[in-house]
Amino acid sequence: MTTLGSALGTAAATTAATRSVVDVLPPLHTLEGEGFPVRRPFPTPQIPQLDPFLTLDQVGPVDLGPGEPKGTAERPHRGFEAIAYVLEGDIEYADSAGNRSVVQPGSVHWLTAGAGVVHSAEPTDAFRAAGGLQHNLQIWVNLPASLKGLRPRTQHRTAEQIPVVRRLDGSWFKVIAGTALGVTGPFETQVPVTVVHASIAPGESAELPAPQGRNAAVYVLSGSGSVAAAEVTDGELAVLADEGDTVRIEGGPIGADFLFLSGEPIGEPVFRGGPFVMSTPEDIEQAFDDYAADRLGHYED
Repeated sequence: MTTLGSALGTAAATTAATRSVVDVLPPLHTLEGEGFPVRRPFPTPQIPQLDPFLTLDQVGPVDLGPGEPKGTAERPHRGFEAIAYVLEGDIEYADSAGNRSVVQPGSVHWLTAGAGVVHSAEPTDAFRAAGGLQHNLQIWVNLPASLKGLRPRTQHRTAEQIPVVRRLDGSWFKVIAGTALGVTGPFETQVPVTVVHASIAPGESAELPAPQGRNAAVYVLSGSGSVAAAEVTDGELAVLADEGDTVRIEGGPIGADFLFLSGEPIGEPVFRGGPFVMSTPEDIEQAFDDYAADRLGHYED
């Protein structure tokens, strides 16, 4: 779904107060799943979370040979939502609630783990055999205590089902969740969040909505540019102050791809235990007990 954003040619038209940047942070480099490398803007010692966002991982981009693509074998989740956005390659998802889907480039898989589910995220047999470019994003969003008992559910949207606003200067904005630039993403979210993939042409700029009271940040997927006048480059996270309603982003000499995150903070205690995110230590213990007893993802109709 594509719309032409002719009214978005400059950032000067807005009268809303713009946010500033309080910090620019480098990512943590680590391994996940079956041993694939990721860049992790958060959680890190500098920023343990961006409430309600818990985790942001960038896998690749990396060009892999035949047999080299890796994924994540079966693992449990409880108490949060997991978003997978595939840019290159593919991911085949399956879970203990009987859901299965293949996420192709440009598509998004949104898992509300809620009360708990066991799932796997692996390259398809064809992609693993042939190899190729692997690039995807993994985003975790917390659930408030009142929603951690939700029955697990999945939402899957293809690239064609996710709105993209395109400008005449070559910039474009893919609105995955929430509302921005006059369009609304196709996912039902349990907490108010906005997720936008913005590709900004060299020397061009735009403003994205960042309502006061929401936590917000901009991550540089590739290239370089500026966020609210702060210079940023590939892999850096610009954390925004909470004193305005919009944020200005600008592409550098070769342009930039940004991931914009904005969310209404939950403001509750967060306890992590591996793949479980709960509100109390006792809830974490119960999650491990339920997983050991094979109770995750098995629910009566």
